[in-house]
Amino acid sequence: MHMEVLDVSPELAAEWLTRNTNNRPLSKATVQQLAARIQRGEWQLTHQGIAFDEDGVLIDGQHRLAAVVKAGLTVPLTVARGVPRTAFTVMDTGRKRTGRDTLALAGEANATHLAAALRGLHLYLNAPNSAWSGGSSVTSNDQLLTLLAEHPGIRDAVQHGITCNRGCGITVTAATIGWYITTRARPDVDQSPWQEGLVTGARLEPGDPRLTLRNTMLGLARGTALRRRDDSREHLLYYLKAWNAWVECRSIKLLRRSPNETMPRVSKQTGITHAAG
Repeated sequence: MHMEVLDVSPELAAEWLTRNTNNRPLSKATVQQLAARIQRGEWQLTHQGIAFDEDGVLIDGQHRLAAVVKAGLTVPLTVARGVPRTAFTVMDTGRKRTGRDTLALAGEANATHLAAALRGLHLYLNAPNSAWSGGSSVTSNDQLLTLLAEHPGIRDAVQHGITCNRGCGITVTAATIGWYITTRARPDVDQSPWQEGLVTGARLEPGDPRLTLRNTMLGLARGTALRRRDDSREHLLYYLKAWNAWVECRSIKLLRRSPNETMPRVSKQTGITHAAG
């Protein structure tokens, strides 16, 4: 077996793909994700690359090659030739490094919650009304690290998200993003009464947005045995609708999600109770 590093152009990648005569089905979503990483400049040379068997048949790397073609850019790849065909059964059977793994290796606390919150924040900022699950919602590990550098306050927001989750069942992801984007957009508002009311429900009158959100979340938690991956998007929508009503001192007795309803933005209005000073 012989290995070397080569700069693989889109033209060379396309030629090598003609040798892809006996491989697993190509995933268009995976190709799109890899191509996007190449175009964002996230591609890095590693020991993982392209492999041909003793007869020159491509047995590993079809998605990387297809991504190079789609991105239209040349990238360095490790190329192995003469790999025993029998090795095909053990290729790509290891566990993929997740965003949680990446953040934990970087020394971040609460890596699981932080990774989920960063993914959700990325979607809120860039595609607020798209689905929060499926191939289009995938965020690369490099994107997570970049986003964390741009939004370091999300670390503190995770603690508030955990507190809210324990108090009323809202997902940590939704509560973290909700706390972060509202405090960032409205530093003039003291949010401690918001969190206390949401967590405890103490001394709140019917129609108070905090009580309505709390009851809504507790009701969803009781009625849903299995949590869907996109629940955080729905919870964040309710969080923002309730928060906007609270900061504007409006009563709200029911929270609903209408079909095709767009994600709310943080209200710039302020009721007299929450006015600065």
